Amino acid sequence: MKKITKTNAARLLDRAKVAYELIPYEVDENDLAAGHVADQLGEDIRCVFKTLVLHGERTGHFVCVIPGCDEVDLKKAAKVSGNKKVDLIAMKDLLATTGYIRGGCSPVGMKKPFPTFFHTTCTDFEYIYVSAGMRGLQLKVSPAALVSYVGAQVVDITATK
Repeated sequence: MKKITKTNAARLLDRAKVAYELIPYEVDENDLAAGHVADQLGEDIRCVFKTLVLHGERTGHFVCVIPGCDEVDLKKAAKVSGNKKVDLIAMKDLLATTGYIRGGCSPVGMKKPFPTFFHTTCTDFEYIYVSAGMRGLQLKVSPAALVSYVGAQVVDITATK
């Protein structure tokens, strides 16, 4: 078994004494969706969260962390972030803005701290999965500990199905 390299996100959690596990998974460059990650982990898609970066016309960049099976509701995201209009940032701007690439964007350790919003369902689970900051590696972590560490709000930000 090969050694798992710690990411910056993991080192930051270590420094803050936040308990977590690093969980590797097989990357499929043609399928970076959370569903693939959940399948690889053998976990419920509802506890595998994806990290999305948005931009509001008033407040600038902010982060939404939502279940992998859901879509962010832009109207709800605008309201909770204090904006009238928001959009997902362009994929080409993700690395420059956050320091992360698509499929490896973590709510922990971005280039600078952004207001962060976790979907309310994160509290339904003892632990959730979020990217550890690189493709092929997830953080398994207590949602309460993660929300507290990143200073996030827990709000309803997903589209109703």
